[in-house]
Amino acid sequence: MKLRDPRQFEKPEIIIIPMIDIMFFLLVFFMISTMSMVDLKTVDVNMPKAKNVETNLSVTYLVTLKKDGSLWLEDKPITQDDLLRRAQVEQSKNSRFAVAIRADETVDYGTLMQLMDALKGAGISRFALAADKK
Repeated sequence: MKLRDPRQFEKPEIIIIPMIDIMFFLLVFFMISTMSMVDLKTVDVNMPKAKNVETNLSVTYLVTLKKDGSLWLEDKPITQDDLLRRAQVEQSKNSRFAVAIRADETVDYGTLMQLMDALKGAGISRFALAADKK
């Protein structure tokens, strides 16, 4: 029985093309999955439109003021007193606490100012007013 000469064995090769394909597939998968994780839990509201809107997701509370005057904290209804109490507790825990207010474009300016004044009276000093991009 004749054995092959060890010098005739081919050296192992790493085929890189399938590895690149797998890496691109994983990259796309993780990009798509993280985009779905960023979805904000909010109530549908017709916000005013502006050209120079900044996206900032570092706010702690996202408060929605609907045209009927109801308040929502993220996707749950809340009373103004409960919102103020919870915001005070959160402000005492986190010095960078911020509230973003999403108001319907038909909401009376006085109603919005009353909410902001109540939050300011509760010791909340960082606000943001949300708008949709044109």
